Amino acid sequence: MLGIKTAFLGIMVAIAVTTAATGNDMLIDDFSGKPAERWRFLADTVMGGVSSGQVLFKQENGVAYAQMVGVVSTENNGGFIQFRKEFDAAPSDPIKGIRLVARGNNQRYFVHLRTSGTVLPWQYYQAVFKVTDEWQEVKLPLEGFERSGKLLRRVPKASSLASVGIVAYGRDHQADIQVREIGFY
Repeated sequence: MLGIKTAFLGIMVAIAVTTAATGNDMLIDDFSGKPAERWRFLADTVMGGVSSGQVLFKQENGVAYAQMVGVVSTENNGGFIQFRKEFDAAPSDPIKGIRLVARGNNQRYFVHLRTSGTVLPWQYYQAVFKVTDEWQEVKLPLEGFERSGKLLRRVPKASSLASVGIVAYGRDHQADIQVREIGFY
């Protein structure tokens, strides 16, 4: 679990609030088409936890988005819900980080990255961000992601990225996060 100091440092470093994407962005998903075929919901129940939730795919004014709602509970060694997308291939162009457009219930959430080097289920790279009730762009540099253990590289290697997940994690709370775009920058 990230320490409070590291979590707030991640928030301070990572959040850039703007209204439009830059020309160098590479879209991972805008949740149009059939996103349920590309994204899957996971909870700590796979390890005996009791958190619960779901991911819903919705539209507002013709714009598609994903909404993850649920209850995160640290009971029974639990503490997460997430929705994740596996990559068909790692990005071919050089990237600096992950970019998303999100809103929610004024809570902190995480992006988890898995790579070809995160072979165990509990291995990942994690970056924290906070949402408000307004859509905002968040940029999370790869250098700002924390590894889940010392056996992993310090910084995730872009050419080895295998999946991305939006995660409510680490504390008892109600989760409600909406994401309308996620990509690389």
